[in-house]
Amino acid sequence: MKNKKVILIVIAIILILIALISIFAYKFLKTGNNKINKSEEEIIEDILNIKSYKAKLEIEVETNKNKTKYVVKQELKPENVSIQEVIEPSNIAGVITEYDGTNLKIVNNKLQLTTTFENYSYIADNSMWLDSFIESYKDCENSKLTSKNNEIILEFKDENNTKYTAYKKLYIDKRTRKTY
Repeated sequence: MKNKKVILIVIAIILILIALISIFAYKFLKTGNNKINKSEEEIIEDILNIKSYKAKLEIEVETNKNKTKYVVKQELKPENVSIQEVIEPSNIAGVITEYDGTNLKIVNNKLQLTTTFENYSYIADNSMWLDSFIESYKDCENSKLTSKNNEIILEFKDENNTKYTAYKKLYIDKRTRKTY
């Protein structure tokens, strides 16, 4: 009878220790995305040092004749392979571009066509990619950081681009850490 009480007390102590250790690890370890209340500096550091991501973008292109809305999925893999797939509009849905740093591959799933351009470097300047924005932001001397209410704004004037893409801004929600 006495042995059963000792065993129950030891098991209870072990369970309490496991609970305390898991709570401590969840709140204070910096592995992954488990730290809920990150400081503004930590959020900016995370964004500026991003190595891979997946994103769904809603892009609106306005010309002097019309407006076109696109929905695309983007993925940057750790080995610097960029993949973008058009979801909308339906007439070009399923078109996938894949860039590995030297070769550009365009796949049209509807038409079962694939085209590869070797030694292609122009896409590295693509304004629609988060990693392209980050590299330009880091390299630009006149980059600016602003914090308003629940958002952080990274912005700069890119002297190398046309008047249509000269000003670039990235908005980051402080609570969710999502960019827009």
